[in-house]
Amino acid sequence: MGIEIKTVGVVGSGQMGSGIAHVCSLAGFNVRLNDLSEDRINAGLATINGNMARQVSKGAITDGDRQAALALIKPALTYDDLSTCDLVIEAATENEEVKRRIFTNLCPSLRPDAMVATNTSSIMITRLAAATDRPEKFIGIHFMNPVPVMQLVELIRGIATDDPTYESSKEFIAKLGKTSTVSEDFPAFIVNRILLPMINEAIYTLYEGVGSVEAIDTAMRLGANHPMGPLQLADFIGLDTCMIDRQVKYVEAGWLGRKTKRGFYDYRGEKPVPTR
Repeated sequence: MGIEIKTVGVVGSGQMGSGIAHVCSLAGFNVRLNDLSEDRINAGLATINGNMARQVSKGAITDGDRQAALALIKPALTYDDLSTCDLVIEAATENEEVKRRIFTNLCPSLRPDAMVATNTSSIMITRLAAATDRPEKFIGIHFMNPVPVMQLVELIRGIATDDPTYESSKEFIAKLGKTSTVSEDFPAFIVNRILLPMINEAIYTLYEGVGSVEAIDTAMRLGANHPMGPLQLADFIGLDTCMIDRQVKYVEAGWLGRKTKRGFYDYRGEKPVPTR
């Protein structure tokens, strides 16, 4: 039998981390939110509050739900503040060195039976597990962005991940009201393995002048029934996250997509406008 998860630690309070804390607290889990500084944690809490307020205005949750959920999230200023957690999910930047350093420093603060997960979208789980003192209790739990909206969570077992850890993770995702799909531990897993070549092809199509940003996105939205076009999606993910050789110019210019207000689209006005 796996551990029963009641308290969840989240390392990283950015876009993904705050989203994970958001859905965990709404599902009734105690949440401990950690980041490099108190300012970052507070920024994450402000994001969660804003996103929950939007859900209230849409009628998805009540204001009572929002207040109850926010009361379940506590700042964790150090890794020692995560010592009561049953599961800790790392949601730091997509950089293997950074993630490995987090796991090495985090594990001594955790209970021996606590599970550790990574929200990586592309790095091998088996390799990250090797940076911990508990590879059998380590698993990939890859949430999609934006976490409160997206239904899917990819579960990725490393070579050492034991059955109880996998079962507990599956149960945890079900309690969040989300659907899990299981991927083998191959680079980019399932979703990104299929998604990124499509985005790459859209960028080649743009650079070869086959179609404009608007033409490409409209074609895929209406012709393939995608909710958003591949270039808009790339902006949403962040061009630094899905960096491909044809995007280097944008990344070097600091045009990383939505988060910097410019990418394939310019988001500084009321409506996004193609940048080329």
